[in-house]
Amino acid sequence: MMAGSILPTQRLVPGLIEPSSLGVRSPGSEGDVKGAKFSDMIADLVSSVNGAQKESAAIQQAFVSGEPVELHQVMIKAEEAGVSTELLLQIRNRLVDAYREIMRMPM
Repeated sequence: MMAGSILPTQRLVPGLIEPSSLGVRSPGSEGDVKGAKFSDMIADLVSSVNGAQKESAAIQQAFVSGEPVELHQVMIKAEEAGVSTELLLQIRNRLVDAYREIMRMPM
């Protein structure tokens, strides 16, 4: 896989390809294991999606108001925001399915 193909994914969802700076370590690492809380990881994901949505809205507003913004830049930002939102929804759906499956397990 080429490094150029990884960068757009990392921009949409930071930490998806490479370990993030949240303190998450591999199971075999030495020293203290101070993993990030799951809720913190989800909050970071939601905030990155929110940031992508805000960037898209800002560039759309700039385009509509006549500022020197190219149409392709507007479309790229809108597509990035849409893809990141769709990814967040799919992650949410998988988490809900997993929760339902756990709740169906006998005690």
